[in-house]
Amino acid sequence: MDGIFLLMGSNIGNRIEHLKDAESLLVKKGIAAINKSGIYETKPWGREDQNWFLNIVLEVETSLLPERLLQEILSVETELGRTRKEKWGARIIDIDILYYHDQIIETENLTIPHPGIPDRKFTLIPLVEICPLKRHPTSKKTQVRLLAECSDPLDCVLTEYKL
Repeated sequence: MDGIFLLMGSNIGNRIEHLKDAESLLVKKGIAAINKSGIYETKPWGREDQNWFLNIVLEVETSLLPERLLQEILSVETELGRTRKEKWGARIIDIDILYYHDQIIETENLTIPHPGIPDRKFTLIPLVEICPLKRHPTSKKTQVRLLAECSDPLDCVLTEYKL
């Protein structure tokens, strides 16, 4: 499987509505989900003195190239009221590009694959759900293997929420 994968998360206000609104705005910008993981509730990463997150991985289809995709994602975050105040702080919405096919990109503004993938259960568990055999383009490990090797101790629980 060789797709484009995004991670969305929210831990402020009506988290499920923020995820739904983000998906709707993505569609309007030519970024359509073709596959979705379940929605997981997870302890916050980096700073634990905040609300738990709802997280979901989307496999998307778009004609946008990576840099333009990032610009559109950032505009969705801004439209929904995201302000960047502190690293790992609370967020109305957070959207990350995890994979863009098998491309490896390292620029000032964009790193693909997302460097946090191997270290975060809240990313790996939903990836395993929808693309377990997708290989990480640099390590060549499957998502299943990355999850088995992940040392993240934080809880990540499947919810009944749906997008």
